[in-house]
Parts: sequence; C-alpha cells; structure tokens
Amino acid sequence: MAPKVYIDGKLYEKGEARISVYDHGLLYGDGVFEGIRVYGGRIFRCAEHLDRLFASARAITLEVPMDRQALQDAMHQTLAATGLRDAYIRLLVTRGEGNLGLDPHACPTPSVIIIADSIALYPQEHYEKGLELVTVSTVRTPANVLNPRIKSLNYLNNILAKIECLQAGAHEAIMLNQEGFVAECTGDNIFILKDGRLVTPPVNAGILEGITRQVVMELARGAGMEVLERNMTQFDLYVADECFLTGTAAEIAPVVRIDSRSIGDGRPGAVTKKLLQMFRDYIAASVG
Repeated sequence: MAPKVYIDGKLYEKGEARISVYDHGLLYGDGVFEGIRVYGGRIFRCAEHLDRLFASARAITLEVPMDRQALQDAMHQTLAATGLRDAYIRLLVTRGEGNLGLDPHACPTPSVIIIADSIALYPQEHYEKGLELVTVSTVRTPANVLNPRIKSLNYLNNILAKIECLQAGAHEAIMLNQEGFVAECTGDNIFILKDGRLVTPPVNAGILEGITRQVVMELARGAGMEVLERNMTQFDLYVADECFLTGTAAEIAPVVRIDSRSIGDGRPGAVTKKLLQMFRDYIAASVG
C-alpha cells in the first residue's frame, strides 16, 4: 500500500507532497509533532497523543488550526487512503509560511501535515536477541533551554546523539542530563528491572512523557509490579537485572548490553518478555 500525505486539507501521493521553503517548520524547526501507531485500523491512544500535541503547541504559543475531532477525522481520512490497517501516523503542525525572519507573527496560518505509512524501527532479530546501547557525550537539552516535554520539530539534540551512537556501532544512545542522571534515548524511554522493581527516569530528568511508557507502567502496576520513577545513574543501568526501551515505533525493545557491559545474563529478560506479551495482548484486545 502506498503512503499518503495530508497537507492543509488535501491528500497527496508521497512523491507529490510539497511545502513552502519559507515554512518556519523547515527554516527553524518551529512546530510540533506526534508519532502515532495504528493497529487494526484504530488509532492507538489517540486522545493522549492529541493532548500532548496541543500541550506542546501551547508551550510554544502555536495555535493549532483544527480542533481535536477535525484532526482525528483527517488522520482517519489519510489512513483510509492508504488502505493500511496497521500503520504509523506522523502528525505535524508547523508555524506555517512566513519570511526569513524569526518572528512567528510573520506566519499568519499554521500548517497541518499528516503522513500515514508503515514503519518497522527494529528488525525482529533485535527483539529476539536484544539491543546494544552506548552512553553518549551529547547531553539532553535542559528544560530551561528547550523543555524535552515539548515534542518539537527541532530534533537536532537527538540527532547528534544518534550520530554518536551509530559511530560507536550501537543500536541506540543513552542521553544523560546536565546533572549526570539518565534521561532517555534518542527516540525512546528507558526502563530497568532491579530486585523485582521496575524503574524509569522521572519527567524532571529531562524526558518526553512517552505514551507507550505510560501504557507499560499501567500494565506493570496492574500485574502487581512495583513501578518507580526516580533518578538513575549509569551504575544503575550496569547492575540492572533487565533493561528495555519503550516507544511508539519500538513498542518494547529488550536491551542486553550497555557500554560493552552485559545486562543481566546478556539475553532479553523474562519480565521484559512478559511485558511485551502483555502489551501485545492489550493491543489485540483494544482492536478486537
């Protein structure tokens, strides 16, 4: 099935989709976005994604030109045009077309862009054998510079970390904050299991509040697990019994090595596998 792109009320083929080179989303990364999964034709956690989109937009004083229902209808319209039942939606709101200056008031009309396509972040082999991570020198953007809770179009901080990761031959990068605590990876949240407790960095560590992160915490607590949000250091990662990443595209991905150190027995852990199965069961129930 061919991907489709919605731009301000019109649908385009992938090769025909165009925006102005004067759009401030392109010129300055001035805009916000969401990455959303579709399972069985249903948009997963749509309300939560839209809440986060509108919160991000409000934080940068960007007026979203459509209400929640209109955005949801546009996503379904774009998805239907692809014929895909399981897909990935990228929803963007840019500041819109303006001039070469920074002033956002020069952009009178924000643009809404929706991309519906398939996605596979990691091959199946990585879920079976696990990921290798590396801690990078690129520090997570501090909240008083650009709050990571804003899912903005400016992802250069994450990209620089990803470059380091790829140069080191790893699958993903762990980013620390200015205080030296673990924040998140370039596109995913991180969890560890230690002594039966599930631990993940808190929001004030400099993370994006992941939708999949929240689902995993809900499922774990529902299964009677203790889930903690607290600061972690590299030491905590190295001595963890298990480790995994969560994200819209990745879902739940096991981690078996960090900075050339084996985590646990160096294989995807039993609790990680259990949570992945619980997550997939939850998905199946939500589309059934």
